[in-house]
Amino acid sequence: MRPGLATLAALAVCLAACGGNPKPRTRVDRVVPAPGTIAEGTASWYGPGYDGKRTSCGERFDQDALTAAHGSWACGTKVRVTLLSTGRSVVARINDLFPNHKGRLIDVSKGVAKAIGLIGPGTGTVRIEVVE
Repeated sequence: MRPGLATLAALAVCLAACGGNPKPRTRVDRVVPAPGTIAEGTASWYGPGYDGKRTSCGERFDQDALTAAHGSWACGTKVRVTLLSTGRSVVARINDLFPNHKGRLIDVSKGVAKAIGLIGPGTGTVRIEVVE
């Protein structure tokens, strides 16, 4: 049986929406945290190997941008990320979703990691506060 034109058009739209990668993604209900919400935990950083690829929010990842991935918070949430060992902080925008692996709270871009001093150690304890 040959697919009809409508079926092929629907497939093309689907492939375009998922960046040509038809792998199924696990659906996670994203939480819109209230401004002032604070959480503490372990952060890690990522960048090389992901630069230019699509994030879960649908945009292209820029490893030098001030962005982060969170396990459940909504795309566009802005958070102040403070590395407790250095006291340095920066505001980052959640633009990706990641599986909460190895007990990590947040995965920050290389740009955020540079700004707060996380590049060398690779992981560290952070406080994240929702700013908007």
